[in-house]
Amino acid sequence: MKSDLERLQGNWNIVTLEMEGQKMPSMGSKISVKGDRFTTTGMGATYEGKVEVDSSKKPKVINLIFDSGPEQGNAALGIFDIEDDDTWKICLTTHGTNRPQVFAAHPGTGHAFEVLKREGSEGSETVGSQAVDLKPADPAQLQPLQGEWTMVSGSMDGQPLDKSFLKSAKRVTKGNETTVKFGPQTFMKAKFTVDAAQSPQTIDLAHTEGGAEG
Repeated sequence: MKSDLERLQGNWNIVTLEMEGQKMPSMGSKISVKGDRFTTTGMGATYEGKVEVDSSKKPKVINLIFDSGPEQGNAALGIFDIEDDDTWKICLTTHGTNRPQVFAAHPGTGHAFEVLKREGSEGSETVGSQAVDLKPADPAQLQPLQGEWTMVSGSMDGQPLDKSFLKSAKRVTKGNETTVKFGPQTFMKAKFTVDAAQSPQTIDLAHTEGGAEG
């Protein structure tokens, strides 16, 4: 019988993601496991490190020890389960050392809950996006949007973002490029153009980094 670490080998697509009570787009993020090493790609960054599992615990325990990427030197403590070798559930800390005990990411816990599908299995496909044919940007219309902006409110899929997200969220605009970050993680980067003559004013973005790249 295969060990759980052996069952985790391969490439996995994140199909659902919840952080601090907020449902988030998976943005094409993936986790690859090879031996006792993992690589996570998505949200404009690559994270690498060592994976540790303890299947004797209930729930089963997993640790991701980052040694490369924005989280280098940190560790994510979590729990996991594998269903039918094609579905991987994992709940992890995003900060702190309070290991999850249930597969949920309630507000204020600092936890992230992910459901992944093995690449190539049913339901593992990620949704692509259609490239935008941008018109040339008018520097005069872009000028008011330049600089670094702190997020004071926001919503996703009709749900307001948790206050813990707002504390770390910012948008940085330079020229016709805009970047959204949550703490050290780049959520998206895009080229953009605006039309201030419209009412309301319009904005078009062509994603250059993140899960919606292209």
